[in-house]
Amino acid sequence: MGIHPKIGITGLPRSGKSAVLDKVVSMVIAEHKANPRRSTSGSSVVGGMRTEAIIENGERVGYACIDIETGERGVMAHREIDSRNRILGYGIDPSEIDRVGVPAIQNAVGNCKILVVDEVGKFSVESEGFVDVVRAALEYDMPTLLTLHKKSRHPLLQDIRRRDDGRILEVTPVNRALLPYKILRLIQQSP
Repeated sequence: MGIHPKIGITGLPRSGKSAVLDKVVSMVIAEHKANPRRSTSGSSVVGGMRTEAIIENGERVGYACIDIETGERGVMAHREIDSRNRILGYGIDPSEIDRVGVPAIQNAVGNCKILVVDEVGKFSVESEGFVDVVRAALEYDMPTLLTLHKKSRHPLLQDIRRRDDGRILEVTPVNRALLPYKILRLIQQSP
C-alpha cells in the first residue's frame, strides 16, 4: 500500500460523480499552471480514462471512453451495438475499452501527476483487460481518482472499497459543491 490516496467517488446514477471528478481535474490543472515547479518534468498533469455520455436528439444513447491525454475516443456502450452482452439496454463493446481505455490507463501510470479512471462500473468491467490494468495501476503509488458504480458487486469494485489506502466519498446533493475541494485537499496532503 502506498502513501498516495486512492480516492473513489461514488453515488447514485446522475448524482454528479463525473461532474465532481471534472471539477477536481480542472482545479489540479489550474494549480499546476500556477505552480509549474511542483510537478515532475516532461509528464502530463492528469492522465487515464474518462467516460462520457453520447447524446443524440437530447437522449442518452450510449457511452464513450476517452483517453484524457490524447483525446482518443471509443464507443464502449450504445443502444445500436449488436451484442449478446447487453446492460441497461446498451450493447457493450469491450474491444473499444481495450483499444482506448486500457492503454490510456497504462500510459498514465508513472507518467502523470494524477491517474483518473472514470468509471469503474457496469460497462468497463466487461473488459478483462480493463480490470487487469486497473488492478495493476492501483499497486502503483500515485494519487488516483476513480468514479465507482455504487451498487456493483464486481470483485474489482469490492477490492477498491476494501483498500487501506482508499477513501470512498459519496456524492450527495448536499456535498456535491464542496466535495471537489475536499478531494483536492486529500491529493495535496499526499507527499
